[in-house]
Amino acid sequence: MFTGIIEEVGAVRHIRMGSTSCVITVGAEKVLTDVHIGDSIAVNGTCLTVYSFDGGSFSADVMPETMRRTNLGSLAPGSPVNLERAMAANGRFGGHIVSGHIDGTGQVRSLRREDNAVWVRIAASPDILRYIVEKGSIAIDGISLTVASVTAQDFAVSVIPHTGEETTLLHKKPGDIVNLECDILAKYVEKLLGHSTAKGGITPQFLSEHGFL
Repeated sequence: MFTGIIEEVGAVRHIRMGSTSCVITVGAEKVLTDVHIGDSIAVNGTCLTVYSFDGGSFSADVMPETMRRTNLGSLAPGSPVNLERAMAANGRFGGHIVSGHIDGTGQVRSLRREDNAVWVRIAASPDILRYIVEKGSIAIDGISLTVASVTAQDFAVSVIPHTGEETTLLHKKPGDIVNLECDILAKYVEKLLGHSTAKGGITPQFLSEHGFL
């Protein structure tokens, strides 16, 4: 599990492409200080498993499903990427629950400055927008952000200076593709409500069966 608080911006060193998969090597510093084989590191919000590392980089396999769901396939040597280690059990929960399992991608529509903040508007598919609510949480390329507004075609976040300086988001341009992970709670609620509808709706018995009463 991750929090969406980016620890550092690394850079892709090498990508070895397969037919529908790849092996990615990322240069980093901070996330390597206590790394072990098998550790999870989120790369642009995508949970990857470290299978080798040295003093300045780590490598991970990217399976076909991940290639289809994320923007990792569009990266090239030199591309900057947001990095976060899995949350330590004794760490502060500074962002929100981020699984590192990307729901899909969105496309940057615009960036607009407002005083000390920058509004970033991102277009997304209806399958993703259904889980996005105003003042809810969203992870964009692994960055935990608060949704400022939502329409039927897109949503917007307002980015403070610190987030802009410590991540890749404000270096994006209109048309760039970003990874999106919706609030996992929304997906569980939808699944739960789907079961309840099939059984005749939410009733005291239903709530009791699921531990709410």
